[in-house]
Amino acid sequence: MIRVAIFASGSGSNARCLMQHFKDHQDILVSMVASNKPNAGVLDIATSYEVPTYTFTKQELREGNVEQDLKSKKVDFIILAGFLALIPETLVQSYLHRIINIHPSLLPNYGGKGMFGQHVHKAVKQNQENQSGMTIHLVNKEFDKGKVLFQATTTLNEEDTAEQIQKKVLVLEHQFFAGVVESYIQSV
Repeated sequence: MIRVAIFASGSGSNARCLMQHFKDHQDILVSMVASNKPNAGVLDIATSYEVPTYTFTKQELREGNVEQDLKSKKVDFIILAGFLALIPETLVQSYLHRIINIHPSLLPNYGGKGMFGQHVHKAVKQNQENQSGMTIHLVNKEFDKGKVLFQATTTLNEEDTAEQIQKKVLVLEHQFFAGVVESYIQSV
């Protein structure tokens, strides 16, 4: 069984899609949901799916405690689903090509430090883009610079607000994230 840890910092809608997708999977098990936010909504979702939860501080992440815990729990892959902290280079190296992230833009556009959630969608709106989308990519030592695995686009209208752009992109995320993760894990 391939063991997956989901890292998330927020409400957890993408994590919910992953847990639902892998709930009865023959080969892939969501063995843990981890968060750097002890009150993150994703932890309640994990509990409802009977998935163990784990919280940590950014300092524990930087100092390697999280990496040790992942290895002791025999985690094979890490999936970032709205996780808002930089993954330390040591963890990236330990899980080389086995950390997957989802980002709410068509990278390389609107990626990097500080570009998450509404910040992305407001920038897309401000620049009057006629399309946006989402990117699923591997994680390296820089924010949003890893190898792109998949992108999907949505058409934007001039009158779309940042909130409407977010909703359009979220539909794509929920539609494609779990399937792309599954395909990638099974191909490695």
